[in-house]
Amino acid sequence: MVTLLQLARDTAAQVLDPELPMLTLADLGVLREVTVAPDGQVVATLAPTYSGCPALAEMRADVDAALRAAGFTRVEVRTVLDPPWSSDWITPQGRAKLAAGGIAPPGPAPHRAPGGPVPLTLTPTRTLVHCPLCGSADTEETSRFSATACKALRRCRSCREPFEQVKEL
Repeated sequence: MVTLLQLARDTAAQVLDPELPMLTLADLGVLREVTVAPDGQVVATLAPTYSGCPALAEMRADVDAALRAAGFTRVEVRTVLDPPWSSDWITPQGRAKLAAGGIAPPGPAPHRAPGGPVPLTLTPTRTLVHCPLCGSADTEETSRFSATACKALRRCRSCREPFEQVKEL
């Protein structure tokens, strides 16, 4: 028997990311929590990839619409910024879906002490990014920004194909 909470969680977890439609918001780690109060109100909590994410309004509307379509009449979608989203929140399934979609998944996010300052690196960072098409590590960044601020544009020197990469945050 499926509980209301499980139905709400499963419904919200199936909402696709508007900028990376091969991923759900759950794959991306943006969907943090779904609760159902005793009075039936559903609260879904989203953590955007960054505070200025232009897709946040659409994500909120899509989660709200999906929950209402599933029969929930009282829905609230909240945004949280703490703890901040990082690319480490992308699930293994999400990373596999990115690669299958021709987008290089991010490597590990730069780490810092919990609540501590963000380390500033003044030298160029060297990131090993494998081509999602042929697997070669002989790639180069051609633009720090791609179709969205979350992605960089890269090119594979082996197969000569361009591809996008989700940046580490």
